[in-house]
Amino acid sequence: MRWWGWGEDGHAVPLPPAAERMLRDELGVDSAARRPPVGLEQVSVRDSRLPPVVRERLAAAVGAEHVRDGREDRIAHAVGRSYPDLVRIRSGDASSAPDAVVLPASAEQVAALLAVCAEQRVAVTPFGGGTSVVGGVEPLRDGMTAAISLDLRRLDTTVGVDRTSLTARLDAGLFGPEAERRLGAEGVTLGHFPQSFEYSTVGGWVATRSAGQASTGYGRIDELVEGLRCITPVGELATRALPASAAGPSLRELIVGSEGVLGVICEATVRVRPAPSARRYEGWSFRSFAEGCAALRVMEQSDGAADVCRLSDEDETRLAMALTSTGSRSERRGRRYLRLRGHERGCLAITGFEGDEEDVERRRRHTSALLRAGGGISLGRRPGEAWLHSRYAGPYLRDELLDRGVMVETLETATTWVNLESLHDAVTSALRGALGQRGTPPLVMCHVSHLYPSGASLYFTFLARQEDDGLAQWRAAKTAASEAIVAGGGTITHHHAVGRDHRPWIRAEVGQLGIELIRAAKERLDPAGIMNPGKLLP
Repeated sequence: MRWWGWGEDGHAVPLPPAAERMLRDELGVDSAARRPPVGLEQVSVRDSRLPPVVRERLAAAVGAEHVRDGREDRIAHAVGRSYPDLVRIRSGDASSAPDAVVLPASAEQVAALLAVCAEQRVAVTPFGGGTSVVGGVEPLRDGMTAAISLDLRRLDTTVGVDRTSLTARLDAGLFGPEAERRLGAEGVTLGHFPQSFEYSTVGGWVATRSAGQASTGYGRIDELVEGLRCITPVGELATRALPASAAGPSLRELIVGSEGVLGVICEATVRVRPAPSARRYEGWSFRSFAEGCAALRVMEQSDGAADVCRLSDEDETRLAMALTSTGSRSERRGRRYLRLRGHERGCLAITGFEGDEEDVERRRRHTSALLRAGGGISLGRRPGEAWLHSRYAGPYLRDELLDRGVMVETLETATTWVNLESLHDAVTSALRGALGQRGTPPLVMCHVSHLYPSGASLYFTFLARQEDDGLAQWRAAKTAASEAIVAGGGTITHHHAVGRDHRPWIRAEVGQLGIELIRAAKERLDPAGIMNPGKLLP
């Protein structure tokens, strides 16, 4: 990816006039102003502090060409892609850059590297695609001699598919598109499509308990993992790839979501499905967010949920319409139709079905009946196909907004159905209050995107005019929203993980004894404390 943002050069997402008007009228953003990132030559990087003797030993383990301490390599691994990460790197601050980037090609090389780093007190931060939005891949030294970024992109060889058992053994360094391409060649799919899909890896998904956009149908990554191979500083911790076991507490569950603080996930065996021969995505409208949530609950609890189920609240629907507005006659007719049906300020929902033709049609008919009974109006296939086409566009759009001096950040949670609306309102109010007090009133948007019989997730996006001190502004908003989530009975993170940003609230999630239990596992597996210091544990 670009060192200062998302994707590669030439992938800009321009803002249509309707969206520019929203920024100007609601946030006070000057559409002519620009805050581009500094040039690469202006980025400040500290000299590498990796001792020469350690560099030589690392090179002996992986090959000299795979130990990289050049300026550009280090900048590219300095931060992830959270809002504070981007604010810092765009301003030229790469002070967190690792002292070297090391690229092993096997689990055995990973073991050799960790042995050297543990002996020499060198911090190790596993790095997949670098897409963490919670500070999970920033190399912190935490009192160590030096810090390296352990880039796993060379662990990308194995894709072993068992068509009979419908499982696949995948190397951790495989990026999403390549994993799906190679699975597709065997006639199967993992079905895991997070918004970061283009630039995230199998190992990163497992390490952070990722949820894909189709997780309502396919399952979260923690539901899909059957076996793991994790290299720790004291040895290999592996779990057998079995459909189920009653042999004590699950070590698999200990590794999934461990965020690199226990060891390096090198391989995962996952459940796959036959690749779909048919896909159908549709749009629906509901009069209100509350009405839509009630309809989704009935649908999920009636075993009628689509593979993709998303419901935007009123403000997110407004922005979505502004971003896709063409001003065409058919668009005006559609809006007039919704106004006559009492849906003028309604909420957009997207449903998506994948499978064979007969299965897709059967499930679609069942779901449609439930949604209509809940007050929904079918909008046909065009909104669903438009969403499918732009499903990975959000991070690109964020770069455009940052260029215009807009603070744009996301956060997510999950809670029970009975608590969903009150938590939505509490977080929205907390963000409006925290940023409004600073003189930068925000546009706060939310959607439901992952359904369970007992509840659902809430995914918030908020925009505000960026202050000169963007990090202080972000901290105020993040703290207010996180406190509201904890007080309101939500999880501090549904699928972004803990990283650095959520550490202050992890104790409220698992309790003090839970913290001590995780810490005990870390002390046993990583006695020198080299693995991804400063993450997950308070």
